[in-house]
Amino acid sequence: MAKGKAFLCFCLAFIAGVFFDSLFGLETGLVLGILFVIAFLFLKREKETIAIVFCFLFLLFGISRHQAAIIKAENNPLREYNNLGQEVIFEGRVAREPVEINDRLRLTVAVENPKNNSFREQGELGKVLVTTTRYPEYQYGERLRIKGELKEPPVFEEFNYKNYLLKEGIVSVVYWPEIERTGGKQGKSFLGFLLAVKKRMVESLNRFLSPPQSALLEALLFGKEENLSSAWKEKLNLTGTRHLAAVSGMNITIISALVFNFFLLLGCWRQQAFYFSLILICAYVLLVGGQASAIRAGIMGILFLFGQHLGRLAVSLRLLVMAAVLMLWQNPLLTWDVGFQLSCLAVLGLIYFQPMFSRFFVKLPKFLMIRETLSATLAAQTFTLPLLLYNFGRIPLLSLFANVLIIPLLAPITVMGFCLCLLNAFLPFIGQVFSWLVWLFSSYILLVIDLFSRIKFNSLVITNVHWFWLVVFYCPLTGFILFREKKLKQPFFLQ
Repeated sequence: MAKGKAFLCFCLAFIAGVFFDSLFGLETGLVLGILFVIAFLFLKREKETIAIVFCFLFLLFGISRHQAAIIKAENNPLREYNNLGQEVIFEGRVAREPVEINDRLRLTVAVENPKNNSFREQGELGKVLVTTTRYPEYQYGERLRIKGELKEPPVFEEFNYKNYLLKEGIVSVVYWPEIERTGGKQGKSFLGFLLAVKKRMVESLNRFLSPPQSALLEALLFGKEENLSSAWKEKLNLTGTRHLAAVSGMNITIISALVFNFFLLLGCWRQQAFYFSLILICAYVLLVGGQASAIRAGIMGILFLFGQHLGRLAVSLRLLVMAAVLMLWQNPLLTWDVGFQLSCLAVLGLIYFQPMFSRFFVKLPKFLMIRETLSATLAAQTFTLPLLLYNFGRIPLLSLFANVLIIPLLAPITVMGFCLCLLNAFLPFIGQVFSWLVWLFSSYILLVIDLFSRIKFNSLVITNVHWFWLVVFYCPLTGFILFREKKLKQPFFLQ
């Protein structure tokens, strides 16, 4: 077995192990016995024997890594104080940017308990999600003393909120506690600086634009969807454009592909297009505040760009698999993050299906990159649609048409939105003139979303989709890819 093929197989085995354990939670010892029996039943050659054994070892390694993360989370000392029915006192710092939701404020607090408080343990214990009133405002890095009743995060019938928070290290929630500042911020940090810049830019944006245009741009540029009304969020869901309101890997990867092709259309060489696109993605991730989800999304986009730069899809696949392994090694609980799953599938769709769809649409005009937009959107949605249906129970039937009309403008409006924020700081008068153009583009996007959301039968609702149907879809899809590569004699799946 070639070294490249063996390395890819080992990485895929590790990923499979993490997902296998997160889905089924089987005992490692039982899996070990079964897998080794299967391995020796199908041995043919000595080299293949070694490769197969190592594949199963990496599979077990992935299972054990996920098990270790689960055990660590379950043994977190903060969980001892959940649901006691009495208030506790703890201290900590605001570990993430506060999230504003209507009249509420959500704070992620990293508990760093000193002596003489309610907890026996000392040092950094874990994270608590605090829900409090909108005012007074709190900033990233502030140290707080909090008194309230800790609770276990709830598990809803259609959504496991506990697992969703656990992947971020949050093991407890507290509602409407007493909060006291204990001594300012914990020093200065690069992330604190980025969040301060982001806040100034959001204020600048709101100075020139009013809702819903300003709310859309806040969501698109900074991933802040708090100011989007529930009505507009529902319209985004109905039209399959909810990705506009999130800094997701799917969104950034599609934008990366379009930006790369845009620079090529301008006459840049592949290397120049790659570096220009790379700079824009890195700047974008930094300007949204360097959130963990934004960094993961940026990594996905950059890896896809690197494969495009080299012109070899096999490289894109290997880089994607390596990135997934590193992310899951650092945080195995990401398997519960739908955004992470959609990011990986969207990149896979672009790797395998975008070239094919581009050939189908070769006769379409190059105006506004219609061909690239259509092929990228179709490729990403082919891979992500079943998972979206499984998690959200809805198929937006008009998603393709709405995205084709919107996505070509994402790169221009993103650049113009950031320019507007910067112009307001240095050249307010020019910023005022420039804001009219930004308003026009954002109004067009809102108009498209509104029109498609008003069409009857714009989505198909299917509830309680069993995971078995994911297997039914993705197995034939994988078979089609392998068959097509064999037919074209361009096998890069395990090259």
